[in-house]
Amino acid sequence: METLLLGVDVGTSAVKAALFDLNGRLEASAQVEYPTHHLRPGWVEQQPDDWWRACCQAIRQALAAVAHGAERVVGVGVSAQAPTLIAVDRDGVPLRPALIWMDRRAEAEVQALCEQVGADEIYRITGNRPDPYYLAAKLLWFGKHEPQLMARTAQFLQINGFINHRLTGAFSVDDVHAALLQLREHDTGRWSDVICAACGVDPAQLPPVRLGHEIQGEVTAQAAEATGLLPGTPVMAGSVDGAAAALEAGVAQAGIAAEMTGTSTVVMIPNVDGITEPSLISMPHAIPPVHLLVGAMVSSGASLKWYRDQFGLVEQQTARLLHGDVYDLLTRQAAQAPPGSDGLIFLPYMMGERSPLWHTQARGVLFGLSLATTRAATIRAILEGTAFALRHNLEVASQAGAPVREIRSVGGGARSALWNQIKADVLGLPILLPEASVGAPFGDAMLVAMGLGYYPDLMSTLTQIVQIKTVYEPRSAYRGLYDELYGIFRDLYVHVRGDFDRVARWRAANDATHPA
Repeated sequence: METLLLGVDVGTSAVKAALFDLNGRLEASAQVEYPTHHLRPGWVEQQPDDWWRACCQAIRQALAAVAHGAERVVGVGVSAQAPTLIAVDRDGVPLRPALIWMDRRAEAEVQALCEQVGADEIYRITGNRPDPYYLAAKLLWFGKHEPQLMARTAQFLQINGFINHRLTGAFSVDDVHAALLQLREHDTGRWSDVICAACGVDPAQLPPVRLGHEIQGEVTAQAAEATGLLPGTPVMAGSVDGAAAALEAGVAQAGIAAEMTGTSTVVMIPNVDGITEPSLISMPHAIPPVHLLVGAMVSSGASLKWYRDQFGLVEQQTARLLHGDVYDLLTRQAAQAPPGSDGLIFLPYMMGERSPLWHTQARGVLFGLSLATTRAATIRAILEGTAFALRHNLEVASQAGAPVREIRSVGGGARSALWNQIKADVLGLPILLPEASVGAPFGDAMLVAMGLGYYPDLMSTLTQIVQIKTVYEPRSAYRGLYDELYGIFRDLYVHVRGDFDRVARWRAANDATHPA
């Protein structure tokens, strides 16, 4: 029976499990969704047990789709959205719901850390700017507001570390996730005593750090019963979803970026110099010693989902009747609008924004609405606005010394031909789609193969395995149009930046005066 590699990715909205052969061919996959809880503006949580249940279901469904699935799986790799605050007791039982990467409640704690340690010093130590996105500020919030739970916490885990503990009984954190905690020294890889002390965290509460392809443990009998895997199956330490997706795109060399769009968009730009840039995110690549400069947007796919949920009732009903994809219907409608969306411009900051703005209070804007505005133009403006935001990230990366000449797109957003062409036109760069666009599970499977010795030189193997199926070339006819609109897009944010903060202060005062 042919060997299979199992990759599992715990994303922002769903778990995807996929089985691959040693040539990287997809044999089976399954996806299971779970809820996200928006408690109040900026407060976003998920239940760790929901991830585990979804993982078990997705793995079982994928195994059932192939003959002798469990017997053929030689190893498991898990990646995840990141970073996340998961506080567990000595048995790995969560003490509270998890604060996911989208959660922005720790703004005051960021300011407190900056006053105590210094913003420049935090950036110097960790390679990343202070922000509620990272774990450090969330940990300070946790200790301040829930000190009894903080005292009971044996380990702070990341999502793949939580799943790996359920699979193996062992605690760990991979080196890519570790870099996003903002507790680790960028130059040495050691936990920073200064920042841990400022956050009230004992380094003993942080798991051992492993490389993503290292074996973290083996599937226990209990986990085997829950997932359908065989006891003793090796489990790798895993990685962050973005780093795993870079492997699927075959991206590990300077000048070639990987772009993954789902709920959010992450663009990963490799470099060998460990470049840092305060407006972007710095973290290791899944293949040492390569580093990544990362642009991370909050609400790209989520903006399209928002439109679907609020205004796309007709498309939803049609999709159900035809057993089709509602997003295909939406983008088909967007294709009826001309490039530039008749002057309608969308700022895609629906939940604040990470890079390069790092502005929690930023919000979405549809600029240029008139009585003549069509549904088609509105949808296209959403697609174009997210492409403008991607261009902003790439410009900052180029100025930091990491220019990009080619982008390889993976993830759910890559299924839209229109969106891909818009990105190519807006960026003035070719957009390439790999043959197998499964997302991060492919990269997880590659880490399994690397860890078990099947691929001694993973980069060389990826060059052979990763095949490009489609190329979207930028169309010169639209370059001037998009250059001008991009300039307006950038100016719009500058013009309303202070107003976002004013509205946030009004909302906070109104909530205090009129609590729900």
